[in-house]
Amino acid sequence: MVPVGGTFDGMGRPRTPAGRAREANRRLTDEYPDAECELTHRNPFELLAATILSAQCTDKRVNMVTPVLFERYPTPWDLAEASPADVEGIVHSTGFYANKTRSLLGMAQRLVEAFEGEVPGDMADLTSLPGVGRKTANVVRSVALDLPGLPVDTHVGRLSRRLGLTEATDPVKVEYELNPMVAAHDRGDFSMRLILHGRRVCPSRKPRCGECVLNDFCPASEV
Repeated sequence: MVPVGGTFDGMGRPRTPAGRAREANRRLTDEYPDAECELTHRNPFELLAATILSAQCTDKRVNMVTPVLFERYPTPWDLAEASPADVEGIVHSTGFYANKTRSLLGMAQRLVEAFEGEVPGDMADLTSLPGVGRKTANVVRSVALDLPGLPVDTHVGRLSRRLGLTEATDPVKVEYELNPMVAAHDRGDFSMRLILHGRRVCPSRKPRCGECVLNDFCPASEV
């Protein structure tokens, strides 16, 4: 029997932003059951460094660079004492290499000085690290530390607006609006699945609405 009223309309479609978020999460979980972070890493420190490098760069490119970086500088203590010129040479192909090198070295130095070389889980502590904003912090929290975190990148923001979950364009505002719509333990996976769906089905130009598992209730659907 199709639910009528309340959370759903007469067609069985979710009526509210929270209802659409829950239904999108349910369907995308079925669509991408094995979704996982595509940045190669073995521990929180490596994911933190890789996520810093991923700004304005593809995960594929970052994964080509990090094996060399982590072989040479496997710990925060090693990276904290690295030569900037050497790190720049390693990360050059990820773009904005000078800024990223400063962030990597600053991040490693603060980990050593303030956190005994351990990646902290507290949001305020994470965002106190050079080069680490809420998106990067939420990636590390949700993927490497098993803590609640909903990273908002361009895909998450775009799909959230298309689905009518938010009208906000600022990533922090989007995160704050989405958080109460999704169970805390699901936030990281929800973000990851929105990212995969944005890459594969719902790009910024020419979304493939006919192939979308959300097209019956997405306000932006052209089907």
